[in-house]
Amino acid sequence: MKTRLGNYSRHLLALCTLCFVATNASAELVVIVSSRNPNPVLNAEQVSAIFLGQTGSFPDGAAAVAIDQGLGAAQRDLFYRQLTGKTPALLKAHWSKMVFTGRGQPPREAPSDAAVRRMVADNPSMIGYIERAALDPSVRPVLVLQ
Repeated sequence: MKTRLGNYSRHLLALCTLCFVATNASAELVVIVSSRNPNPVLNAEQVSAIFLGQTGSFPDGAAAVAIDQGLGAAQRDLFYRQLTGKTPALLKAHWSKMVFTGRGQPPREAPSDAAVRRMVADNPSMIGYIERAALDPSVRPVLVLQ
């Protein structure tokens, strides 16, 4: 005897499957530097300080220039939520305060993983984040976010 799922059950199963796939895909963000950058790994606090404008250098003292994904990009929202616990609204408030007080400017933006990877690969001072699937030999992961 065949068991049939009702429409509700099939839709619920499909939704759960999509959520599982989306969660797993989004959990694969990596923070990258150029393959020519000498810093081997960074911890979450160091990366957070760079991306929130609290420091402008890597641990070895070399200049660090953060590159963000575009405003509204899923990677950007996930990156800041995982790294700093900040929502897009809290991040906007942070940068409004930093700009108003003259303590910093938000990171430059790039429109895609490929654009971030290219910019970071071309400049050892830059640091960005992309999905793990977008890695290639021109960049090196220094922190994996999960």
